[in-house]
Amino acid sequence: MAKKKKNDDRESSGLKSQTKHGIVAIVFFVLALFFLMSKFNMAGVAGDFVSEKLNLLLGIGDILLPALFILLGTSFIKSQTPDIGWRSMISAVMFLLSSLGIIDIASGVNAEGVSRHAGGLFGEILSTPLAALFDIYASIIFLGALLIISILVIFNEELELAVFFTKVWNMIRKVLGIREKDVEEELPEDKGETQPPESPLSRRQEQEEDASPDRERKEGLDKRKKSEQEDEEIEFKKLKPRTYNLSTNYTPPPLSLLEEDQGKPNTGDIKANANIIKRTLANFGIEVEMDEITVGPTVTRYALKPAEGVKLSRILALTNDLALALAAHPIRIEAPIPGKSLVGIEIPNRSKSLVGLATLLADIKFQNSTKPLTIALGRNISGRSVFGNLAKMPHALVAGTTGSGKSVAIHAMITSLLYRNGPDDLKLILIDPKRVELTLYNNIPHLLTPVITDAKKTILALKWAAKEMNRRYDILEAESVRDVESYHNNIYKTTPSVPSSERRGNPDRLPYIVIIIDELADIMSSYPRELESAIVRLAQMSRAVGIHLILSTQRPEVNIITGLIKANIPARIALKVSSQIDSRTILDIGGAEKLLGAGDMLYSSGEAQPERLQSAFISETEVKKVVKYLADEYKDEISEEIALTSGSISADKSIFE
Repeated sequence: MAKKKKNDDRESSGLKSQTKHGIVAIVFFVLALFFLMSKFNMAGVAGDFVSEKLNLLLGIGDILLPALFILLGTSFIKSQTPDIGWRSMISAVMFLLSSLGIIDIASGVNAEGVSRHAGGLFGEILSTPLAALFDIYASIIFLGALLIISILVIFNEELELAVFFTKVWNMIRKVLGIREKDVEEELPEDKGETQPPESPLSRRQEQEEDASPDRERKEGLDKRKKSEQEDEEIEFKKLKPRTYNLSTNYTPPPLSLLEEDQGKPNTGDIKANANIIKRTLANFGIEVEMDEITVGPTVTRYALKPAEGVKLSRILALTNDLALALAAHPIRIEAPIPGKSLVGIEIPNRSKSLVGLATLLADIKFQNSTKPLTIALGRNISGRSVFGNLAKMPHALVAGTTGSGKSVAIHAMITSLLYRNGPDDLKLILIDPKRVELTLYNNIPHLLTPVITDAKKTILALKWAAKEMNRRYDILEAESVRDVESYHNNIYKTTPSVPSSERRGNPDRLPYIVIIIDELADIMSSYPRELESAIVRLAQMSRAVGIHLILSTQRPEVNIITGLIKANIPARIALKVSSQIDSRTILDIGGAEKLLGAGDMLYSSGEAQPERLQSAFISETEVKKVVKYLADEYKDEISEEIALTSGSISADKSIFE
């Protein structure tokens, strides 16, 4: 189809359509300059004649004619597919007539009570019946609306009313001295089981989910506009208590301890970039049609549809040429976009927005999820919040170079679990050979043991987890249930009247256990065979009994992330790595070497192609606030439940054989 269109253009005039558009734009600019010069008697006899006739028809509004042609010429230059159709011509006439009508009405009458008709003959014809029907002020309002509509149609742009009214409200609030905190204090407090108020972000995502498939193509261009409407979000001070079958009500820490989204992505000139992509590919003989443009917190994806017969490998081979033309590095090409017959070109934003963990945890999807092990992962390219269910994964591997945001992603996962589960629902075993990352959580009541920093104790902890897994399987077998969730729903029933301290001794209580290893390589260097055997056995069998692993490493090498470990951990997160080999070690495909760092990652759930996300950010200060809150609330319940001082490790024989 693209070839046919190209041939038709060349047969008619021998010129490309872009050349024709440029010629039309030049004609408009020349006419604008001629009319402007004729008004100041600088265009000779012809100019004087034209100026006289224009003054008769347009009055003092004849100055608008050059402005009109400048608008039309500019719209041709900015538009991706400029044309001189009925839309442009009708909108230009609307612009001119509405302006003349406003000028004519606003000119009023002279001393003798006769209308001046400064809008010329056209202005008089339009304004006289309007003023007779609606009076002066209403007529000006109607004509002003028509003027704005004509400009929007010429440039094919949206009217950002929400942004306008938000800025007006901010100005009023500053003048009156109203603080956001004062507005929040006037809101009624949640009581009992009252649902917390929805944030504008949550409402926007609900509307996007309910939208028809026909609007998906339009969504990409609308993301940047809609994200600007989120300036005034309500900060949740409290979350409603959650009730699970496993424990009594648990009130998580307030979201005010965490930070929300900060800043907005700066994409640069989207239309210019789209034209550069199309022109660059055309220079190499690849005809494409630009499709949707999706703005995310970190990158902007330009989708395009290649002409029939174009091999995707030809587009992939032009990665460096596109990066040179766009002056952007690195760019990533997704060919094709999963579920679409399009190719995506991801270009880094000039400045990216910070994804706050508080905004994700306030999302309606997270609030209403019935899965206790729901974790906040980040935002995808379209700006939607992405969550994962650790129980479904059922284990996760996180890998990336130093400074790629790996530890921050781990903190976001842990905090997500703490906001959903009380100490009776969830137990953690945190392993941190680096001694500086996970030791912040030493005082939370969810720990089965203080944060482990010793390699030998790590093996002992995994050995204890294997024994606990066998014990739980014996319980499930005796109760004739298939997994821990069925056990919670059908066998184990919580009695709210029984204090938590008394229920701790119940041997049949089966909380979820999450084991997090922050640096796999350090322990693998000391006990490679033992560690691999322990991880593989737990990964193979522990899902049904509620034991899950999150492994992290900054050395994605084949002797660290072995084939057995990869085979049993399908959910993987790759942050920025140094080479395509490292990316293939983590995800089995390349692409992670082209990430930007600072939380930019590829998430593979094991069920589909990896999805690009921007991880949620949580600072060390925020982590300390959450830990302090939990430590103060449950200071009487902190206890070391497992002892890792006994047991031996053989260097020659695996303890799990």
